[in-house]
Amino acid sequence: QIQLVESGGGLVQAGGSLRLSCAASGRTFNTYAMGWFRQAPGKEREFVAAIRWSGGSADYADSVKGRFTISRDIPKNTVYLQMNRLKPEDTAVYYCAASTRFPVINPNYWGQGTQVTVSS
Repeated sequence: QIQLVESGGGLVQAGGSLRLSCAASGRTFNTYAMGWFRQAPGKEREFVAAIRWSGGSADYADSVKGRFTISRDIPKNTVYLQMNRLKPEDTAVYYCAASTRFPVINPNYWGQGTQVTVSS
C-alpha cells in the first residue's frame, strides 16, 4: 500500500510560480512511477507529468512542456511539481499518483488533491 499526501497549492497570479509536493508512505515507493494529474471544474481529470522510479525519464502533457518540471527525492519519499509561468487555464485540483507502470496512464494510487488557482 502507498499513501500520497499533496501540499503546496494556493492562489497565484498569472506568470507566477508554485511548487507542489507529494509525500509518499510505503516501503516500495521507489519501485513506482509517479505522476501528477489535474481536474478543472466541469472537465475530466487529465495527465500533467510523470517520472520513472529511477528519476531518469519524465513525460509531460503538451500544455505544460517547458513550464512545469517533475522531480523526485527517493530518500525523502517525495515527488515535486515545479510550475512556472502559470496561466489561468492551469487552475485545477492537482492530484499526485503512483503507478506500477510508466507511462502513467492508470495509476494504482491517488492522493487527495491540492487546489491551484491562477488569477488573471
